[in-house]
Amino acid sequence: MHELGILSAMLKSIEKIMEEENLHRVEKIVLQVGELSGVIPDYLEKCFPAAIYQTNFTDTQLEIEVIEGIVRCNNCQEQFNGYRHDLICPVCGKQDLEALSGRELLIKEILAG
Repeated sequence: MHELGILSAMLKSIEKIMEEENLHRVEKIVLQVGELSGVIPDYLEKCFPAAIYQTNFTDTQLEIEVIEGIVRCNNCQEQFNGYRHDLICPVCGKQDLEALSGRELLIKEILAG
């Protein structure tokens, strides 16, 4: 489960931002996670308490926005949610796809208190 490592790295980045911006407390962190990113939002949520244990983030909330994994078939040009169709084109059955969205893993917002 690499989600704990991802959260740890994210918190270190946020700590640097807090230091640069002279922030003392973060109330909420908003992440954008794409369906095709390889990161499982449920695992992030389950790992979050362990990642913030005995840190300056113990009262911080985590909000996750899931970005749809939209792909285009290079064979027939159909656009569809690749995640929901197991990366197989529902029109022609090919797997020659180009990701249009859903590969994101971003810190969208840090709400300081």
